[in-house]
Amino acid sequence: MDMQEKAITMLEAQQAKVKPHSPQWMVGEQLKDICRREPASAELIAQDLDDPAMSIVEAEKKIKARADKNKQGNFACVTPAEAEEILRKFYGLPAPGQAGEPETAARVGFLNLADFLR
Repeated sequence: MDMQEKAITMLEAQQAKVKPHSPQWMVGEQLKDICRREPASAELIAQDLDDPAMSIVEAEKKIKARADKNKQGNFACVTPAEAEEILRKFYGLPAPGQAGEPETAARVGFLNLADFLR
């Protein structure tokens, strides 16, 4: 099992302990999206999820705190971008596109013939 699959499996296990479509469950969904897009972030998330202090329930508390700060009347929310920013800070994830994956010749479309001369 690769790290993306492991992280998603761990997130689904935590989601199974909360009500479907609850704020905590939705945190799991957003983290699964990040894992699918960014293998390096999936590895960091998988490492953190073993710690109860880093669960989706605890992450949701950080998002709720921001929502409470944004509260207007009886309505409180965060934008998806705000939620992702909070999750990235909570789990120590790099900014999108800076996941620590080096650009390889194959990824950018160049072939270095010296790679074959060993």
